[in-house]
Order: sequence, then C-alpha cells, then structure tokens
Amino acid sequence: MKRNNTIQGLHYFLLILTVVSFLSCKHKKTDLSGDAPVKVNDFMAVFTPIVLPYAVADTNISVPADTISIGHAVMSQFIPDSVLEEIIDTKKAFTIHPVGRFEKEKEVYLLFNVVQKGVTEQVVAVFDKQNKYHSAKAILSNEPDEDGYTHTLSINKEPTFTVSKERLNTQTKLVQFTKVGWVYNSAGVFMVVVNDTNEDPKKVGVILNPIDTLPRKNRLSGEYITNKQNFISIRDGKDANNYEFFIHFEKKEGTCTGELKGTMKMANENTGIYSQAGDPCIIDFNFDGNNITLKEQGSCGNRRGMECYFNDTFTKKKKSTL
Repeated sequence: MKRNNTIQGLHYFLLILTVVSFLSCKHKKTDLSGDAPVKVNDFMAVFTPIVLPYAVADTNISVPADTISIGHAVMSQFIPDSVLEEIIDTKKAFTIHPVGRFEKEKEVYLLFNVVQKGVTEQVVAVFDKQNKYHSAKAILSNEPDEDGYTHTLSINKEPTFTVSKERLNTQTKLVQFTKVGWVYNSAGVFMVVVNDTNEDPKKVGVILNPIDTLPRKNRLSGEYITNKQNFISIRDGKDANNYEFFIHFEKKEGTCTGELKGTMKMANENTGIYSQAGDPCIIDFNFDGNNITLKEQGSCGNRRGMECYFNDTFTKKKKSTL
C-alpha cells in the first residue's frame, strides 16, 4: 500500500510539473531581438493595449516603453526598411522598444521608441485589421532643444496626434506655443488638421486665408462674412459642381475657434456637402439668396473647440469688405 501511495504521489507530481511547464511555455513572450522570422501575431502581442487619450513629454518619453527589444531584422519583416531609414541611420547601432497599441474601426496603431546615440524617437505605425502595414510617422523626439522648448505629444480618441512645443518668454512672462496635429486618412497619409501658434506677435489676430488667390468666377464663389473673424471663403473648383472653401470662426469672445479648408461638392443647385473619405467631419452647405448656412453633421472636433460648432449663417459680401 505504501508503494502504491508513493507511485500515486509521483504521478501527481509529474502531472503538476507538466501543467506548470505548459503554462510557462504558453505565457513566455517571443524573443524578437534576433534575426529569426517571427509570426505577425507574436509581433503584435508585444504591444500592450493603450487606453486613449494618451500623453507623453520629451522629458519622459522612455517611461511608457517596454524593456523588450525588437531587432532590426524582425522589425523589417513588418515595416519596410526604407521607412526606418527616414527616421534613423539604420547602418549604425539602435534599439527599438514597443510602447503600445490602440485600434480604430479599420486601423491598428502601434507606438514604439527608436533609440540611437542617446536620442529617442517615438514613432506611430499604422496597420489594417489584417496586420498589413500602411504608413508610419515619427512624432516626438527628446533630442536637446537649445531654444528651451518643452515638447509634448497628445493623442485623443479620434485619434489626432498633436505635438506641442512651449517655452516661457522671459521678457513678456507669457508662454509661447506652437501646436501641430495630424490624422491618418484613407489615402494612407498623415494630414495636418491642427496648426496653431502665438510665436509671431505680428500675426496674432491676423487670419491667413489659404485660398484667397484662387479664382472666384462661378456663381456661388465669393466671401460670406459676419465680421473679420467669422467668415467662409468660396472659390472655383475643378468644375461647376465643386468648390474650394475655407472657414474661420471665433465664438464665445474668441475663446472657441475653428478652421476648415476643403472641397464642397454640390448635391443640387443650392445645397452642397463636405465629406472626405477617412475624415469624420461632415458639413452641409445651404445657399439661400446671398446667405449661406452651415450645419455640422459629422464629428469635426479636430478642427474646432470642443464647445462650438460649424453651425452658422454668413452673408455674401464684396471682396473689399473682408
């Protein structure tokens, strides 16, 4: 009986050892630091989920990164080497560390840090839901800035990737800033949707109209304004059914502003729509005599303050009045 108990105990011990060994193998992370081929699912698994919004500064850019290293050969399996060469010198030593992953309806975004010669670049790469690579962009660096700026990256839920640089003006005691934001669109590129600065005092309060010099011969082309801070410019497009436009508004005593440049496509003689693939912002235009009324239908939060909308009516004026 004692011998049987000993054998039974040995069986239990071997069973437990087998289970522990199995679980250890199951949870063991794949080594991505070498040259061996790696399965795409194993590659994606090292990027832990990120809950948006996300923010990081150049001073702590390394904090959210994992200690896991991704080798050059492994990264090149999933992101073209030509893309990495635009960010760093791939002929010299560097390391790559995953930061995290978040997803949208059609895209998967991977954040990772590339470290070379003591400088860290945070990069975003875009894949589709089939794990096929589409685009990448370096968005933040901790390379020393001799001008004394602090750089920060923020990613909202849309997602918009906004990089801000700020410094204290020792003479005026005011904070000088520049903000640039990008979104990834269906054309496979990152396009600028935010460009705000107070760096040049001469330009504060001056609105630059990017389509001002375009032709305005078609029926609806012209300036529709409330005042110099609230207007929409409409110019001739590629044909009579398309118009280029630029909207600028300042509401709530200038504390809530918005800007949008795009193409309006006419649905009929008096109504048009702005709708671009990959852009959640949709705006309806209704023309009634000399008036144009805008109605925001989609989510245009990238182009305006959070408490004001592209909903307004403007009256057509002569060019000299703007």
